[in-house]
Amino acid sequence: MDTRAIFIDMDGTLLTTSNEISRRNTEAICMIMNQGIKVFLATGRQYEITAPYHKALGLQTPMICLNGASIHDGRTGKAIQIKTVMLDEQKFQHATSDYPCNILVHTATGLYCKRMSTEIDEWTRRGRIPPIYVGDLRDANYRDVLKYSIRTGGPSSQLSNLFTDEADVIDWNDGFELVAHGVSKWSAIKALLSAYGINQREVVTIGDGPNDIQMLRNSGIGVAMANASPEVKDAADIITGHHQNDGLAEFIERYLIKTFTV
Repeated sequence: MDTRAIFIDMDGTLLTTSNEISRRNTEAICMIMNQGIKVFLATGRQYEITAPYHKALGLQTPMICLNGASIHDGRTGKAIQIKTVMLDEQKFQHATSDYPCNILVHTATGLYCKRMSTEIDEWTRRGRIPPIYVGDLRDANYRDVLKYSIRTGGPSSQLSNLFTDEADVIDWNDGFELVAHGVSKWSAIKALLSAYGINQREVVTIGDGPNDIQMLRNSGIGVAMANASPEVKDAADIITGHHQNDGLAEFIERYLIKTFTV
């Protein structure tokens, strides 16, 4: 396999359920970096809660955040590309008000949310930056939205379908996300491949969620985690182990690490 770059999802792929990078995953990533393979993080998380892991791995490559809505310089953290999404806010607030859901609005300047959660508490602890605003979002004055995350607690395609004319929808088992039309991890990857002069056939992508499907389908090799849904696995070329059992390292050790004999 002639691989020049790998793009790695975070939650359910790189990280354990306790939001840690295992020693085995760290060592595997270090080995392929030493071989000259460029390693990138491609995540649905915002920059502030991506950067600590990026630093822990010793990466200097750009970070793809918020499902491709932003790309950040790997050294300075500065946003080098942002793609904002425009919704009819009155319609959005009216439609979601009938659901007992939490709403997270990821903007170019920070996070706005309807209420705190254990997830947001963890983000605040890791990134050391709390939400800008917590409360009734109808009273919030936000702009430059990169992603909306609607946590309904279950599948909610009936609600998410209301916004398909205004945004690209990513449906999850516990809600859905909205980004600008044409925004995805894969669209951000293509921008970086162009900048680095890398062909998509020389790229490995690895993930577990519906926001990873495009990059798994279009890269040279797409790898799905064992904990991924059947739909995600169908988009992949290879299925590796569970994220709790170092499935990322399992793939790297088997397919990417070169062994030299004398």
